[in-house]
Amino acid sequence: QVQLAESGGGLVQAGGSLRLSCVVSGHTFSSNAMAWFRQALGKEREFVSAITWSGGSTDYTDSVKGRFTISRDNDKRTMYLQMNSLKPEDTAVYYCAARSGSFLYTGRSTYDYWGQGTQVTVSS
Repeated sequence: QVQLAESGGGLVQAGGSLRLSCVVSGHTFSSNAMAWFRQALGKEREFVSAITWSGGSTDYTDSVKGRFTISRDNDKRTMYLQMNSLKPEDTAVYYCAARSGSFLYTGRSTYDYWGQGTQVTVSS
């Protein structure tokens, strides 16, 4: 059974940084594309960033380009999201997700496995 566990969330002031981590267990990790999504209070879960199994291709939603960086370490079975220049509108629960295939997708329904989420709160 696949399990994803996020960590690294917290409270930070606007302009600050956080690094989220997602550890994968119970499944072959290196062949899966993975992604970060987020859900703000009262809003739908939205795509943030995705990465292929090799790390050679990445994708970002426009609002985080230039501020967030996704990466993965297959040896450690861990994916990361480095978040810099955080804004209050980045406040949300952040979820990591994995899909059975190796290609990037931005649609929520294309991901098969989800973590429980980690809260990120950015104060103004």
